[in-house]
Amino acid sequence: MTEQVQVSQNTEQVAAQPTVAQMKDDSYLLEVNNLKMYFSITSGIFARVKGFTKAADDVSFFIRKGETLGLVGESGCGKTTIGRCIARAYEPTAGEILYRLADDSVVDLAKLKGKEVRPYRKDVRMIFQDPYSSLNPRMTVFELVSEVLKVNNLVKSNQMKDRVEHMLERVGMRPEYMQRYPHAFSGGERQRIGIARSLITNPRLVICDEAVSALDVSIRAQILNLLEELQADFDLTYLFISHDLSVIRHICNRIVVMYVGKVVEVANGLELYTHPKHPYTEALMSAVPISNPRVRNRESRIRLHGEVADPSNPPSGCYFHPRCQYAQDVCAKDEPALRVLDGNRYVACHFAEKLDLRGAAMED
Repeated sequence: MTEQVQVSQNTEQVAAQPTVAQMKDDSYLLEVNNLKMYFSITSGIFARVKGFTKAADDVSFFIRKGETLGLVGESGCGKTTIGRCIARAYEPTAGEILYRLADDSVVDLAKLKGKEVRPYRKDVRMIFQDPYSSLNPRMTVFELVSEVLKVNNLVKSNQMKDRVEHMLERVGMRPEYMQRYPHAFSGGERQRIGIARSLITNPRLVICDEAVSALDVSIRAQILNLLEELQADFDLTYLFISHDLSVIRHICNRIVVMYVGKVVEVANGLELYTHPKHPYTEALMSAVPISNPRVRNRESRIRLHGEVADPSNPPSGCYFHPRCQYAQDVCAKDEPALRVLDGNRYVACHFAEKLDLRGAAMED
């Protein structure tokens, strides 16, 4: 049995807003520093703790205002956990989640307790992966989209209908659909309802958790184009979580690569795809699908040996070293720090400067 590690809190009392002096850069909307999210592993009838699953282990990155930051990695690497920590669906075990408010003051979302989180729910929103399970089948479209407005007292009751109508039209849905239930819609239409629900509060940061992975290929492009249009119209910032490298390549400005709860590389999209600096990123890039058959087989795919490390019992040193074809003795002993390389990218590899890694095959 796995349970979230919690810190004692008093939800009855609301303390003053915790603030910090400044982020590292004025262009940052969000800065994550040394974020940890551990889940306790329990056993027996007394649920004794026998270990911890390190879903996110010392994760650091930043998101600039107005950009789309991609978060990629294999299933189980901690992508969704990080998104839920930022949205405060989870209470982080340790670390900082610094969020810049509209007045340029900064709040640490990780330190908020109970009701202190509520004022920021409207600013940081999530679009969930599965459009079928994320919508309550017993609620109409109007109830689904307007619920967050009622809970947070954001709109007067006589203005609620107009607000919902406008948002449904903006995501490509007809206003007369408001009294229908989710079962009457296709997967793409349900995801549009989910997007409307997320944007109805006029958020500043939207976490897209595998927002198109459950959709048909023919519908994905429509939803991605819609997200880009909405970003321009509403001045949104996206954290786009996905394992689909072709989607990430299309929509993201910068990309964070994760492996077993740790960040291994951060770079601009084109740089990461053409010149990766971490061996794990190189393996990911070799798996990027190419539509042109004349280009598709120019380079063979890198097939990693062994299994993904267990986050409850990770290997010593670099977590990736048991599967890395470039690993040396130091990799098994010393954990590489995430360090700045070439000014605007970050890599966690002892030999990042020495390795000549190949990127994804680029179409002509």
